[in-house]
Amino acid sequence: MNTSALLRLGAPVLAAAFALTGCAGGPSAGAPAQTASGQTASAGTPSGTAGSAVTVSDAWVKAAPTGMTGAFGTIANTAPRDVTLVAASTDAAHRAELHETVAGSSGQPAMRAKDGGFTIPAGGSLALRPGADHIMLMDLAAPLRAGDDVTVTLTFSDHSTLDVTARVKDFSGANESYVGTPSPSAGAGH
Repeated sequence: MNTSALLRLGAPVLAAAFALTGCAGGPSAGAPAQTASGQTASAGTPSGTAGSAVTVSDAWVKAAPTGMTGAFGTIANTAPRDVTLVAASTDAAHRAELHETVAGSSGQPAMRAKDGGFTIPAGGSLALRPGADHIMLMDLAAPLRAGDDVTVTLTFSDHSTLDVTARVKDFSGANESYVGTPSPSAGAGH
């Protein structure tokens, strides 16, 4: 992953690159949002695009040897209008999806793709966390080890993007199942 890609994503947006086996709980709350350069992550141009009005803090990804994992953090919207996150991508995984966690048929938490993406309200924020909304990194390209950095590109409904650098952390949390077809490769749950 190149350095400019890492700087564009900033640790705050995806300081949460998803953990493969733990969607509930997370690293200590209140850690400052930082990019690789120590700044709050933001991107875009002052042209009024969604990406220029969005910052990410507390970005992290759950360490995982193979399969899939999750990315987490808090996305804030400083625009006077709602913005919608519609996609995510990263070189760390062959596929990334926006996921929500719902009650499965047996009552246990289950993950599924979030239709329509995540709307971040004007002047508000969206928490991506284990056991709730998150970015699922599927079919990992290589093991993600604690201490690594992962760059995730967020894409908004206006086609603007934001690159976020997230620190990989060890985490053992919830073990939701995956709802949907096709089923992800071995190592489901995050």
